Amino acid sequence: MKTSNFISVAIDGGAGSGKSTTSKLLSKEMNYMHVDTGSHYRLLTHSFLYNGFELSDVEEVLELNKFNLNSIISGFSSRLVINDVEVPDTDLRTEKINLNVSRFASHPAVRSLLFDYQRSLVNFAKKKNFLGIVMEGRDIGSVILPDADLKLFLHAEEDVRTERRMADGQADSINMRDKLDSGRKNAPLMATPDSIKIDTGKNSIQDVFLLISELISNL
Repeated sequence: MKTSNFISVAIDGGAGSGKSTTSKLLSKEMNYMHVDTGSHYRLLTHSFLYNGFELSDVEEVLELNKFNLNSIISGFSSRLVINDVEVPDTDLRTEKINLNVSRFASHPAVRSLLFDYQRSLVNFAKKKNFLGIVMEGRDIGSVILPDADLKLFLHAEEDVRTERRMADGQADSINMRDKLDSGRKNAPLMATPDSIKIDTGKNSIQDVFLLISELISNL
């Protein structure tokens, strides 16, 4: 039985699985701080590409440059800013970022840079008086929050996820993203043995929310 009122929820899943939609609804309805770790990798990818660096430059760039990571609250979400510079979300979801984010996200130095920061967001959420945290990504339950109160793995058929991505104006290949995210050596996309799998293709967002709410109430 849970001994603390603060709830930590880890949501993992591939591109288009409904992580963001589910996480945002959960955060709004339950006063949890929402963290989209995918946007962290998009921001770093944007920073590298914007300054003309390639994947092979990552280690040298991180050794020579100080990346100060800070958080700002926007609604119910925590957003990462690097060196106090905020980048619009639209700039993080371009085709160029979509095609490169999995490559940069697989680099050990990039993941190492974000590891402690992402874990620290639990205490950040507590300090901001949220009732919990819902963190979405691909290695949340396995690496970032292995002791989360609730671990969820969202999935759906490839055609459903592709349709969702297209509706959001994202043209990246679901199949390619799945292979890159699941096949990388460092923190691959995976469902941990204690994760609860939810098919978001067969269940409406409201049904998914009600199911998760019931799971939380039973903690």
